[in-house]
Amino acid sequence: MRKIKVVQTRSIIDRPKDQKATIEALGLGRPNWEKVHNDTPQIRGMIKKVNHLVRVEEIKE
Repeated sequence: MRKIKVVQTRSIIDRPKDQKATIEALGLGRPNWEKVHNDTPQIRGMIKKVNHLVRVEEIKE
């Protein structure tokens, strides 16, 4: 399965609760934190919701 690295680039201060919850569900919480996830439709949907707060990189294996 393909992997993607999600890096938080912006703070969640003054963001709606649903965006804060999505960032926490992705395993992030502070700028420059990163987490590796499987590339699934569920993860892609969460990334789409907070795409203005994160950066996504595909991992080549």
